Amino acid sequence: MLQITRRALLGTALATPALAQTWPDRPITLMHGFGAGGNADVIARVIAAPLAEALGKPVVVEARTGAGGNIASEAVARARPDGHTLILLTGGHAVSAALYRSLRFDPIEDFSFISTVSVFPFVVATRADGPITSIAEMANRARRDPGALTFSSVGVGSTQHLTGELLAQTLGVSLTHVPYRGGTQPLTDLLSGRIDMMVDSVTVTGAGIAAGTVRALGVTSATPWPALPEVPTVASAAPGFEVVSWVGLAAPARTPAPIVERLNAELRRAVAIPAVKERLEALGTRVAPNAPEEMRGFVAGEVARWNQVIDRARIDRQ
Repeated sequence: MLQITRRALLGTALATPALAQTWPDRPITLMHGFGAGGNADVIARVIAAPLAEALGKPVVVEARTGAGGNIASEAVARARPDGHTLILLTGGHAVSAALYRSLRFDPIEDFSFISTVSVFPFVVATRADGPITSIAEMANRARRDPGALTFSSVGVGSTQHLTGELLAQTLGVSLTHVPYRGGTQPLTDLLSGRIDMMVDSVTVTGAGIAAGTVRALGVTSATPWPALPEVPTVASAAPGFEVVSWVGLAAPARTPAPIVERLNAELRRAVAIPAVKERLEALGTRVAPNAPEEMRGFVAGEVARWNQVIDRARIDRQ
């Protein structure tokens, strides 16, 4: 048995250079785990076109929805590591790693990380005609009446939910989470006064901010965000606070290093194309490619952080 194993490993090692030289020899599937027309789907399609042109083969975007992106992640984790199956991961990947006890894949070890594509903050917002005018004022109100102020997210255990919990922990206050299933209902309830605040992306909150119906209390990035230059950072009232979500490219673990390196190089070239960069920025994101090992370390760090937030907030793991 040991001899057979050694032969198999040797065969794999010898095959890797040849595989990398002939790759890609057929269309590449770029999977994601979210609905058509959402941020992940749009970003996947934005980068698929220049990657296809550079690699000389079609890059076909496939949505494998469900379980907060985990169905797609499991499919890619189990796929053949030959560079023909990729995934666009989101910040929810690290949240799932912290929240779920029984994932059928390892969120770190089962992937060859290629590069982040872009990053983006969330916005803590309230209705424009409401009584809360700043993060500091919100914190004072929350201290006077613990748990009375509510904030929405797109679901229990979502990145937005954990961002709100981290904000409460950083400020030393108690806020009440109101989960939704996404869509427009959180914004509707915010404007009607049924909830006090929402935590969501620039894409979701931007139209209301521009129309003057939504007041942005702060962006969760460490520095002001170009799309909302007049909005203060949450960190200005809660020192040290920072949440920047992300999307990034990965492949199954054991994808040959030359293929990973080629994909990294081509992705960097793709997001540097002015039209591609402008499209990504129009979605409220900032282009932020990095090296494979940097992406791996970043994702691992995010998993560790969200584990701490979940423990402190006493959120039940699923």
